[in-house]
Amino acid sequence: MSTHDGRTFPDGFVWGSATASYQIEGAAKEGGRGPSIWDTFSHTPGRTLNGDTGDVADDHYHRWQEDLGHIADLGLSAYRFSIAWPRVQPGGRGPLNREGVEFYSRLVDGLLDRGVQPVVTLYHWDLPQDLEDAGGWPVRDTAYRFAEYAELMARELGDRVHTWTTLNEPWCSAYLGYASGVHAPGRTEPDSALAAVHHLNLAHGLGGRAVRSVLPEARVSITLNLHVTRPVDPDSDADRDAVRKVDALSNRAFLGPVLDGAYPDDLLADTAHVTDWSFVHDGDTATARIPMEVLGVNYYSTALVRRWDGTGERLEADNHGDSSGSPWVGADDVEFVRPEGPYTAMGWNIDPSGMTELLVGLSRTYPEQPLMVTENGAAFEDVVAPDGSVHDGRRVAYLRDHVDAVGAAIEAGADVRGYFAWSLLDNFEWAYGYDRRFGIIRVDYDTLQRTWKDSAYWYRDLAAANALPG
Repeated sequence: MSTHDGRTFPDGFVWGSATASYQIEGAAKEGGRGPSIWDTFSHTPGRTLNGDTGDVADDHYHRWQEDLGHIADLGLSAYRFSIAWPRVQPGGRGPLNREGVEFYSRLVDGLLDRGVQPVVTLYHWDLPQDLEDAGGWPVRDTAYRFAEYAELMARELGDRVHTWTTLNEPWCSAYLGYASGVHAPGRTEPDSALAAVHHLNLAHGLGGRAVRSVLPEARVSITLNLHVTRPVDPDSDADRDAVRKVDALSNRAFLGPVLDGAYPDDLLADTAHVTDWSFVHDGDTATARIPMEVLGVNYYSTALVRRWDGTGERLEADNHGDSSGSPWVGADDVEFVRPEGPYTAMGWNIDPSGMTELLVGLSRTYPEQPLMVTENGAAFEDVVAPDGSVHDGRRVAYLRDHVDAVGAAIEAGADVRGYFAWSLLDNFEWAYGYDRRFGIIRVDYDTLQRTWKDSAYWYRDLAAANALPG
């Protein structure tokens, strides 16, 4: 895909970067923080690459002022970070932990002092372990606990927060956490995964309403990792139906309740042999649907599927980790075929056209809903030069082509308000530990020294010009 050098973006377009609490903070047992499901999971032998944990991570908990300096030097207008629920409310219920709250309060003030808008994600996968012990997201009560936590944080941080994002990628929380088990809490229970889908949707609605009960003018959002799925044979009815099934599970299971106030009928039919959906109570989907100032969209790659004929080994090249369990609940007749490369270090194919397709499709389905790209980026095997510099040309090319694809979507009429590069820093990449680096800033895990990669300088120029560097 050839880029549109010099492509300009609308006035006020937001250039930001994003992180997540468990991936960068460290200080796992400091300041009154309680354990999360990711502490438990990463400390379970065999769950993460090399047994890596987030105990120290990037030590952002102690180095936050240095990191905010990098954000300011990059010229970013917004920073998307997540609050560690177990840091501010260790057991997921009851009074807040003041030391934890003060950390985020200082962080927010520090961003505002530097002219950077704080975009808060209330939940980026680190559920307090006590709530998992009580059943986790498959249990309805967890949604109510989340709403209480959301209200408490709204009272603490108030109108200093630019945007309140309820959940990050509930698809991953539900299906990778409870169906395939490659993410915390590592359960392989397909029916529980669908219950988790619903209670996460319910938590979004309850949590957003709780924030607005304190801050009526709050800007509320959710971030979804929506899948761009294509058929192996576009002329095959069977392959097109495979796309429909995956779209129901990955996209419409969340867009339906959150934006339409209902689950799609085909999703319920496809999964009827797994669950009767009796965990959906009257009024739940109406509760899940709240007006949102922006819909967060995370995009990395595309998927390629076809109907499996039942012979031979079923291909499962969905790039969501290896497991005896599948995240694709009820889609046992769908086969994931490895798309054409090139690929990132995650094995994800690089296809910027999927970004344009996704944003334009969303804008046509939901023309009144503003969009924001809340994550996009790539892991590559960075090489440190003798002088300490990191020339990550492939990441620069990836970011350039995808930013260009966002511009193409805007040109086609999509109401996209901003773009957040994933990630600000190399960090703990979940089950892949410290092996995969997504940062535009390198972290030396021995010394914790931060070093700008070429991609950071490129991104600074992009933000300053509000246009693709020529």
